[in-house]
Amino acid sequence: MGAGPAGLTAAIYLARFRRSFCVLDAGGSRAAWIPRSHNHPGFPGGIGGKALLGRMRRQAEAYGADIRPRHVEALKRLKGGFQLETSQGPVRARKVILATGVIDREPEVPGFEHAIRRGLVRVCPICDGYEVIGKTVGVIGCGAHGAREARFLATYSRDVWLIHTGRAADLPAAERRGLKAAGVGLIETPIERVVLDRRRAAAFCFGPGEPRTFDTLYAALGVTPRNSLAADAGATLDKTGRLVVGEHQETTVPGLYAAGDVVRGLNQISVAQGEGAIAATDVHNTL
Repeated sequence: MGAGPAGLTAAIYLARFRRSFCVLDAGGSRAAWIPRSHNHPGFPGGIGGKALLGRMRRQAEAYGADIRPRHVEALKRLKGGFQLETSQGPVRARKVILATGVIDREPEVPGFEHAIRRGLVRVCPICDGYEVIGKTVGVIGCGAHGAREARFLATYSRDVWLIHTGRAADLPAAERRGLKAAGVGLIETPIERVVLDRRRAAAFCFGPGEPRTFDTLYAALGVTPRNSLAADAGATLDKTGRLVVGEHQETTVPGLYAAGDVVRGLNQISVAQGEGAIAATDVHNTL
């Protein structure tokens, strides 16, 4: 389930293992938002998310992968396997690999998805922090999570600001001291509006010394794992809502595997690909 980096990697492996399988793709892979990634191994000039997914899909299909546009509505355990209720009828399988990913918690920024595609709003400092070296960076976040991302980005720029969207009490004194020690500025007045032009993102925050203009904005509000189908099937979740898996990516439900961002990790394409390969190989070996 899922045709992002994890699901398509699993498809390439299963096709080359000559297994009978299908990929159920509801569309909307988070990786497709990436305008150009410069930290994915093998592409020194960078590669766009859609281009990478297209290459992977063509590679899987070249070996006979059956990729179907389907929305999965339910996942049921059966004796000897599973039944997936889809938008176009049921599908039965002996094994299932979940590569359903996560949903970003979006800030109240007009045209958020479009701004991500243009690189004006970013969601992954590990992926592209290098690209903001020396630039003015605004981090839209709340509490400790937002503070951590702002401090991380301060290793690339000396002009980083945390635009705190929560209550003052959501940002403890220890986090405030950490921001100050890292040289991160703090803005706690509400964002009245955000203007996105061709090259810059300007967040207008009313208060002393405002407005402020940023070269780029980061959304650091966390993610929501797409875990409902797995949870309904009895799979164990960790405290963040990610699926708990073993060393071969199998969940606590025998025969049900998970790979990619729906599993606790770095939310990185290369990590998702590795997990997809591990899951597919174990499926092959156990069958």
